[in-house]
Amino acid sequence: MIAAADDLFTARGFHATSVDEIALEAGYTKGAVYSNFESKEDLFFAVYERRAKRVLAEYERAIREAGPIGGSERLVAQAAQRRGRDDGWLAVFFEFWAHVVRRPELRERFANIHARVQEPLVGAMERIVEERGISLPVEARQYTVAVYAMSVGLSLERLTQPEVVDVTLAPQMTRLMFENLARGEGTAQVGKGSR
Repeated sequence: MIAAADDLFTARGFHATSVDEIALEAGYTKGAVYSNFESKEDLFFAVYERRAKRVLAEYERAIREAGPIGGSERLVAQAAQRRGRDDGWLAVFFEFWAHVVRRPELRERFANIHARVQEPLVGAMERIVEERGISLPVEARQYTVAVYAMSVGLSLERLTQPEVVDVTLAPQMTRLMFENLARGEGTAQVGKGSR
């Protein structure tokens, strides 16, 4: 069921896919779907959880093998290489994100999965800061979320402006941020010298 839901959500979108279609694709009845999942949202969360587990394993392996900076850069580059092949998932991910924003009970569940995916990156940033004696203007978690958000935002922009945002831009910008961080740039207090 989860695999069928993943395929259909990715191909057609969250709202355009019905539970009936997922059941048919999976070879089950609609009742069988609802005996395992409370709602279509619950089924989407199962898809997201499965994808999150794969991404977490990938993040942890990259950071273990290449260190915090090299691993983070490798992950952004790998994500960029998947673009095009995974645009359907990216589109439904953004669609579902917008869907949960106005639903607090869903938003919290989405936020928990989202934050869990970022945990290895936060740990990598904490190691970088500690090993290099860098003083960040914000907490390591905030800095990591900002870098992650930039990458996700560039992915969204690439869907609508591929002539401006190609697959190499996010890795280049991430590398630039890490290089500036390694040189001690961008560590001034937030707000100072920015006006």
